[in-house]
Amino acid sequence: MENEKPALIPSALETGLPAPFRILPSPSARHWFVFVCLAVLALAIRLPQLGARPMHTDEAVNAYIVGELLAGGVYHYDPRDRHGPALFALAEPLVKLCGARRFSDLSEWQLRLAPVLLGSGTVLLFGAGVEMFGFITCLVAALLFVLAPLPVYYNRYFIHETFLVAATLGLILSGWRAWQKNSAGSAALAGLCAALMLACKETAIIHLFALALVLFGACLLPPRQKLPSLLLVAVALGVLLFVAILLFTWFGRNWTVFADLFPAISRFSARAGGEGHAKPFGYYIPLLDPMLILCIVAIGGAYAALWDVVHRVRKAPALIVIYGLLISIIYSAIPYKTPWLALNLWLPLALGCGLGVAAFWQQTKNTAGRCALVVVGLLLLATLAAQTRLLAFDHPADEDNPLAYAHTSEDLAGLPPRLEQLAREKNLPQPRIAVVAADAWPLPWYLRKFTRVGYWQPGQDAGPADFYLTITPPSGRFGETLNALRPEFFGVRPGVLLQLWVPAARPATP
Repeated sequence: MENEKPALIPSALETGLPAPFRILPSPSARHWFVFVCLAVLALAIRLPQLGARPMHTDEAVNAYIVGELLAGGVYHYDPRDRHGPALFALAEPLVKLCGARRFSDLSEWQLRLAPVLLGSGTVLLFGAGVEMFGFITCLVAALLFVLAPLPVYYNRYFIHETFLVAATLGLILSGWRAWQKNSAGSAALAGLCAALMLACKETAIIHLFALALVLFGACLLPPRQKLPSLLLVAVALGVLLFVAILLFTWFGRNWTVFADLFPAISRFSARAGGEGHAKPFGYYIPLLDPMLILCIVAIGGAYAALWDVVHRVRKAPALIVIYGLLISIIYSAIPYKTPWLALNLWLPLALGCGLGVAAFWQQTKNTAGRCALVVVGLLLLATLAAQTRLLAFDHPADEDNPLAYAHTSEDLAGLPPRLEQLAREKNLPQPRIAVVAADAWPLPWYLRKFTRVGYWQPGQDAGPADFYLTITPPSGRFGETLNALRPEFFGVRPGVLLQLWVPAARPATP
């Protein structure tokens, strides 16, 4: 019949689940069983060797902020690339559970546990997206998040990107449900997710802008719908404001934050211009999909989504395609680019790829064709898993690794043991260490266990010290001070060399 409501795609696919899953009591339970298993697999992949990779400079900065919070301080928003409080609100109690009580107690694995848990939890969110996108779409997207190099690598990074992606997916799912079900509870959840996005990074504005455009566009696509009710909008905005204020004021303990938020607008406008990180428009493509296989499948998914809209089947898939195109264009047009920003584009790409696989599955009716599709998919996942092992575990800090951007050299990990050895040889229980560098990061992380460390800019008088650390060649009076010392060299990151100045060995007595 013409007015008959079409069956939802998930219902059509439930009977296609393998036999072991049919013993579960309901389709919903079967779906959740699959995604819980995938989330556990994601956790198992991300946990090994969590502390083996050197701390990137951005990770070291974030670790220092957590150390200040452990010392009883409050979060202060800093518009100079320190980003929002959401990651620290999660990491502080988590590292305390792991036994850390001060900055010097922290370890790499304790800090990276927060993004690992968030990345694994993102896989669970795809289980909640089955109603919106369909089972096969969400299954494929979840598998790509579980196994692919980009999400695995940056889910093991103590930076904000993983949290932003999880909150974005949460906003998409809860916002859609609030709109379709007229649910105030889902609207409140959408407001919470939007607040977490803003409390992650300033780039959340890009995603909220794109989602707002998608929402208005959705009202024009068939079948036409009205915008969400004013009640739903009020609930979402109320929760957004409450949570954002709560986090940015660090639970009411720092109300000066608002004076720092407005200068951040001009600061990040200038940052978007590049500031040493300018890349060409197509920079993200080889990071996301070097063989272009996923993009081709996603194009098939986009075609299927358009077909669904034209034939009034459903329009949620088309909305995620439009959203993906919008943020891809915006991120690519902004000159400032780093590889971890590509994680934001991985979400719509994974869902688009899932839409393509679901479309191919539906069009392939015979068993042999579907078996061939499964085999090809497994081969692709195996290839991605092999790349993940190479990039995230075997060579995570190698200069040739496209994901290891301006990464700290493994050589720097030898600096603390060398300082401890020298201190023992010279009988210095608490050596005084002077660091003279325009940009000393990530040295504060690697020197966190030494209690007498000072930092000076080039040209400043560091005064007497047991050991000096410099990055730029010393000059002037300070250079004369170091003439009597012997340098030892440590790589900091590509193109940056650190000199450790120690007393020269006395010549042997004849």
